[in-house]
Amino acid sequence: MLAWFVLVGMLFVLLMCPFGVGIPALPIALQLIRRPVGFERRRAARLLDEPIPEPYRSGNPVTDPASRRDLGWLLFHGATGFVIGIFAIALPLGGLRQIVTAFIWPAFPGGVESSLGFVVTSWPLAALSAITGAGMIALIFLYPRVARWQASIARRLLAPAPGVVLTDRVVELAASRAAALEAHGAELRRLERDLHDGTQARIAAVVLQLGIADSLFDKDPRRARELLGKAQDTATGALAELRTVVRSIHPPLLTDRGLDGAVTALADRCPVPCTVDVRSRSRRPAAVEAAAYFVVAEMLANITKHSGAEHAWITLDGTADTLLIEIRDDGHGGADESGGSGLSGIRKRAEAFDGTLKLSSPAGGPTVLKVELPCGS
Repeated sequence: MLAWFVLVGMLFVLLMCPFGVGIPALPIALQLIRRPVGFERRRAARLLDEPIPEPYRSGNPVTDPASRRDLGWLLFHGATGFVIGIFAIALPLGGLRQIVTAFIWPAFPGGVESSLGFVVTSWPLAALSAITGAGMIALIFLYPRVARWQASIARRLLAPAPGVVLTDRVVELAASRAAALEAHGAELRRLERDLHDGTQARIAAVVLQLGIADSLFDKDPRRARELLGKAQDTATGALAELRTVVRSIHPPLLTDRGLDGAVTALADRCPVPCTVDVRSRSRRPAAVEAAAYFVVAEMLANITKHSGAEHAWITLDGTADTLLIEIRDDGHGGADESGGSGLSGIRKRAEAFDGTLKLSSPAGGPTVLKVELPCGS
């Protein structure tokens, strides 16, 4: 019934457009009808046990292709829904009247008119009235099928058009590709910076110390030995930094112990006590496991630096096609991606794999981060 009134109002706005009155109201009207349309979309999704995504795009609703599909649903539902609604009320009431008429007609000398228009003046007609009444009431049991039929039509009309879905998917993939390239570039710049500022500087110092030691070897053996010892220490530090850089590319623990073992090792090294719950131990592609490892490492670093938490919980779950990571802490909350805490980097890392990130961090806590990474080919 609501769709009928909305349809009448929408038709009035459209009829006023040639006179110029309805043109300013048209975008507002198209925006307003999305509320009952959204209600129908949710109702149909519950009946069909299948979500119906919203097809709307940001911008002017007049140029949005989904608005035309909304109007198509209004035309269909406003016509059929009104008729079905009337029958939903009339059939049980009419059937009840038919049955009652079959029993009370003897009390009226001229008989009683039934809800179907014939007058019951005899017991055969009374039996006919009772049978038709029972049939009318029995038709009510067909209404669940009618409702599912309406829902299936609503799904076809209110879901995004196939071309729109493909276009949106292309846009999402382009964004994911851009995020992957940006994340890859950031990783290369970080590796270059680490090698240049750390390892390369130490190796240069080793070369310089060895050169000085060589020039002093005959003149001042003691000083030369001291320089050789410093060169050895510097080389040891350079080797340690190089190992750190190598681990940041792909931690050996992932290869040796798998994601669960590597995450457990991260939790053991974290200053904040952590509980690790591994619910799925199946191996994933190496790139996905590496991304998950660095997501956990970055989040644990955030918890240590910013959260003030006393405990953290890490959960690894999912299926063969999906890896789910949940990290929760009992800190003061208030985490914000724009606050420079590394959360934006985590999101970019997830989006590079066409994954999703959900963050909940109200003031006072707790902070819950959920990352979903697809593992399919």
